[in-house]
Amino acid sequence: MQHNITLEEIQDFKGKYPKQLWALFLVEMWERFCFYGMRGMLTIFMIDKIVGLALTDKDANLQYAAIQAFVYAFTFLGGIFADKVLGFRKSLFFGGMIMILGNLIIAVSPKEFFYIGITLSIIGTGFFKPNVSSMVGDLYKEGDARRDAGYGMFYAGINIGGLLGGALCVYLGKYVSWNYAFLAAAIVMALGLVTFLFTQRTLGPIGDSPLKNMTVSKKRAREIGVYLFSLISVPLILIMVQNTHYTDYFMYTIAPLSIIYFLYETYKVKDRKFQMKLFAAFIFIFCYFLFNAIYEQSGGSLALFAEKTCRTPFYSSISILT
Repeated sequence: MQHNITLEEIQDFKGKYPKQLWALFLVEMWERFCFYGMRGMLTIFMIDKIVGLALTDKDANLQYAAIQAFVYAFTFLGGIFADKVLGFRKSLFFGGMIMILGNLIIAVSPKEFFYIGITLSIIGTGFFKPNVSSMVGDLYKEGDARRDAGYGMFYAGINIGGLLGGALCVYLGKYVSWNYAFLAAAIVMALGLVTFLFTQRTLGPIGDSPLKNMTVSKKRAREIGVYLFSLISVPLILIMVQNTHYTDYFMYTIAPLSIIYFLYETYKVKDRKFQMKLFAAFIFIFCYFLFNAIYEQSGGSLALFAEKTCRTPFYSSISILT
């Protein structure tokens, strides 16, 4: 009979890194390859006048901004669904499958199916993105000084995946075929998902559904509700991504709602010290918003700048990444 590893056994590891970290490292590396590969080639594909969408620089920048806005907005929603209903594992698997499907749809015909595929990728990223890093944190006991080293190694995987994805996908799109570029993103995402499926048994209870004590029928009903919500949101996101002025209305709505939800969750916490920690975290999160507003120019205006000034395959790819 196979031994079911406990959380205590996982956290009581010897050495600098738990063995489960390497599996999560690879899963996130391949997912970041897919994400940053897509991110790096979006505006370049949209301004391509031959086989792309033939948009102007201004319109491509707006489309890119709308896509990225929905990616991060749905990450917020996906994180809530993972915390409250699905658990990290099911959310990760569902998100990964949707991302693969989205990229495959675009790969079939990038020009005709771009917006449908990118909408699915937005939803998939929202369910996938918040969960791997959360599981990394659960590998360590509270206060374990080795956690910082673990996250440092984990983020090295993110950087490797981002570098490879941004360079390879843009190269394939500009100098081979956009079909192959989007197909490459789908293939590496599938590699990440397969890696997770073959290694998730080593995670023990980490990432299990938070509803494990609920009756099977109620648990299933809530999970199905999440999946149905995701399907219903597809045409809505599709419309808003295609019409960028709708994105402004959506963001003006979800931003205050997110703050209200945060304050509500903070109010529910009875420990005064923990409340102060949450408020301190919010300050850092707000600063991160400002940082991201600048950082995301790398996939929009800076990508357009690189396209116009760098014509060789290697330097064009590196310019987009930096």
